[in-house]
Amino acid sequence: MSIKLLCFDLDGTFLDDRKNIPPENIRALEQAAARGVWIVPATGRIYTGLPAALRDPAYMRWYITVNGAYVYDAVEDRTAVRSEIPLDVALRFYEYADTLDVLYDCYQDNWGFMTADMLKIAARRIPDPGIRKLIVDLRTPVPELKEYLREKGEPLQKLQLYFEDMDLRARELRELPERFPELSISSSVPFNIEINAKTATKGHALLKLCEILGIRPEESMALGDGTNDLDMIRNAGVGVAMANAEPTLLAAADYVTAGNNEAGFAKAVEKFVLC
Repeated sequence: MSIKLLCFDLDGTFLDDRKNIPPENIRALEQAAARGVWIVPATGRIYTGLPAALRDPAYMRWYITVNGAYVYDAVEDRTAVRSEIPLDVALRFYEYADTLDVLYDCYQDNWGFMTADMLKIAARRIPDPGIRKLIVDLRTPVPELKEYLREKGEPLQKLQLYFEDMDLRARELRELPERFPELSISSSVPFNIEINAKTATKGHALLKLCEILGIRPEESMALGDGTNDLDMIRNAGVGVAMANAEPTLLAAADYVTAGNNEAGFAKAVEKFVLC
């Protein structure tokens, strides 16, 4: 069956470890688009946090952002699907996070916010230089995040925790779904945990976008590497894991391609879309 919708994660999938885009990946996108395939980034980032190369091309219209909290139509500048975290749930989560040795922030209204004191120490607590730069560039420091959110009184798109202690992270990945069953718990990089509304997943967004475009899920292909890509991989007609993917994703995928530093994205597109 021919692929009509191509959804793909960015960090660890489309981008290499230095946050650059291998030229083979751009060529694969252009060739797929020329065949009429819908090209859809599916990322934990907000739209403004995407590389310019993924916001400029004329063949790019639809974006799954904030782990599926938003399905954004860039042509009409509208959000077609929205799924956010109620404020009271977010505040309860942050009160629990204050008992842990972590940094945390949030996305709200398509922008990032972080307690100023946490942002100051993020440079030494966040091991990945690319992620550090994104945090600095896409976060507004506020005196205290919970109080700021109470004053605004609005729902949130995503919460994030950042860990130095990997044993603590592993424990929280196990326990948070039980503590907060109304939330979706996932991860995109080895030192974070990402928290969204229960229906804010990339897989749910893929199915909703298929409905909007009149495409059967079997006609879609998805690529990813983190646990926030898991249900997208499962819901797509062809689910592809990068060689550098989390073990659960490797086990769930229909196919495992080369790693993100070896342009594995392009290799998979060539095999299933451009064949």
